[in-house]
Amino acid sequence: MAVSKDQWLKQLRSDIPEVSPEDVRSELDAKKDVLIVDVREGDEYRQGHLPGAVHLPRGFLELQAESKLTDSTKDIIAYCAGGVRSLFAVDTLKKMGYGKVRSMAGGFTRWKQNGHPFDVPEVLDDDDRERYARHLTIDEVGEAGQVKLKKAKVLCIGAGGLGSPAAYYLAAAGIGTLGLVDYDVVDKTNLQRQILHTDDRVGELKTESAKKTLLGLNPKIDVKLYNERITSQNIDEIVSGYDIIVDGCDNFPTRYLVNDACVKHGIPNVHGSIYRFEGQVTVFWPPKGPCYRCLFPEPPPPEMAPSCAEAGVLGVLPGVIGVLEAIEVIKIILGKGDLLVGRLLTYDALEAKFRELKLRRNPDCKYCGSDDFPGYIDYEQFCAI
Repeated sequence: MAVSKDQWLKQLRSDIPEVSPEDVRSELDAKKDVLIVDVREGDEYRQGHLPGAVHLPRGFLELQAESKLTDSTKDIIAYCAGGVRSLFAVDTLKKMGYGKVRSMAGGFTRWKQNGHPFDVPEVLDDDDRERYARHLTIDEVGEAGQVKLKKAKVLCIGAGGLGSPAAYYLAAAGIGTLGLVDYDVVDKTNLQRQILHTDDRVGELKTESAKKTLLGLNPKIDVKLYNERITSQNIDEIVSGYDIIVDGCDNFPTRYLVNDACVKHGIPNVHGSIYRFEGQVTVFWPPKGPCYRCLFPEPPPPEMAPSCAEAGVLGVLPGVIGVLEAIEVIKIILGKGDLLVGRLLTYDALEAKFRELKLRRNPDCKYCGSDDFPGYIDYEQFCAI
């Protein structure tokens, strides 16, 4: 026998416990272990929501509940605009096995009218939503994650083999501010692997060439250029204000300066390196894991450190390692996944094999193992390599 909407709502209200906005506010203020779930649509959520609320639109509830509400024993309070959709949502959740589910009477409208606090998230514009549409459908990113990417500031050391794919994909992903450090000019021998540059830009500064490519891909990001060699005199000023450093340099003086600056300023250092057919990537981030000097306290002799020009490198290899660096950057920004902190991922292109090595922090490291920063060192004997 069919029932009317009013009869159905009456039945739901008799079966489902409802709480007032004041009760919800009291539980939140008391730091009770309760999960607030907003079942309104995206445009409603963006206009304001309860602090810390998980967004689970009613239209996608059955599809997304398992991934967003992972603990079926959790105490859950659902709300909508006026308290009706949340009743239906709670009814569905109970049928899916969620045992402690309540609905907030009056919904967000009454919450707001009664003067309770709410968050108004920074939102994307229509162009952003179209550009990053494939990100927005991923629970681990979504609009909140895309906003984090938009607000992030990432500094790429080097606009060459590793910096090219890393910066290119970070720009595509919507990193709001990308800094590029490089003092070299585009050479024809670079074009075999450095995909930010083109044949008609041979002789241009790499930073200027890279900026044209990155803005051509995503004109909404901010690209800052540093057309200079990194030294102990300028590194503090260059890294200041950045959230993450991508180390794509090809010489030891810069590599050690970058490591030491990251230790000094507490910035995660996403490190990559390549040699012939082999590459490796890790994240140096004390005290979460080791720094570069935990592995290599001092540079090797110059004769043991051949450059790419001397040893050669497979042109597509930097693409693999640079993209892995970009992935680690995005994971750090989003706070998702298992980072390569304390783990070195190596790739052998000839064998088509990845291997993982565990890296341990050296408690006696002069840089990350001490509260007293020992200062920068310019390893000038390597500058010609």
